[in-house]
Amino acid sequence: MFNKLKPFLKSLLILSLVLILSLGDISSALAARSGGRIGGGSFRSPSRSYSSPGGSYRGGGYGYGGGGFGFPFLIPFFGFGGFGSLFTILIFIALANFLIKTVGNLSGQGNGNEDNYLQVSVAKVQVGLLASGRYLQKELNELAETADTDTAVGRAMVLQEASLALLRHPEYWVYGLSEAQTASMNAAESKFNQMALTERSKFTAETLSNVNNQLRQSAPSNLLEGTQESSLLTESREYIVVSLIVGVAGKLELPTINEAEDLRSALQKIAGMGGDSLLAMEILWTPQAEADTLTTDDILAHYPNLRLV
Repeated sequence: MFNKLKPFLKSLLILSLVLILSLGDISSALAARSGGRIGGGSFRSPSRSYSSPGGSYRGGGYGYGGGGFGFPFLIPFFGFGGFGSLFTILIFIALANFLIKTVGNLSGQGNGNEDNYLQVSVAKVQVGLLASGRYLQKELNELAETADTDTAVGRAMVLQEASLALLRHPEYWVYGLSEAQTASMNAAESKFNQMALTERSKFTAETLSNVNNQLRQSAPSNLLEGTQESSLLTESREYIVVSLIVGVAGKLELPTINEAEDLRSALQKIAGMGGDSLLAMEILWTPQAEADTLTTDDILAHYPNLRLV
């Protein structure tokens, strides 16, 4: 009798284990994840003069001081071969009108088309650290509370400080990721927003943010009430994830993260961004609350592309 029931009991045991593991994964996935955010900037063309891929709008083409159609072309009409007449004057008026319209069109279209020609890079460096490096949460919290994110210089300084905080403690690094894309100004803004929103969607709530000098903060205790019932879950948390996202004028190349040295190189490049080339930036970290960290299941579920370093 027992031998007949043995296969059934074995199947029932396996099914029970699967259900237990599934429920455990769901509980872990539903754990609250507090998030912090520092950001600012906009995707606008730099104020410096712009040169299109085919040449500059200044001093060339149809201008008075360069080649093409200008006064040097018109002067030979006067006084030679009977052209110093009404016909010559009409030609001069027609060409002058053409020049005025051409220069006007170039000036009017320059601002609109400039965004399509200007090369912009959107890049992300992501670091997963052991939760024992809680110093980082405190430093990022302080940065968010005091940072000037409304100016280019302030944003560059915040990005540098956050990168340096990560660079100073490589002993806590566990995971890393980098990616960079190049696009026109208009397309780059969309890519940047998509990249930032993807990371923000992984938070249960943003409990601290400073975006364009708008500081917002909520009590982490309210967010974490739902997770305090399970002490086992609390004890199993062990990671912090920091994401640095930038929009930069020009081409930015980042190394593929395969080891700690690659991650160091990527962070150094991000830290070296100057205010003149940094268009926009987002620094996101989770968890933001010092008593909160991520579980291994959270890392696997929400950050599957991170690589061991």
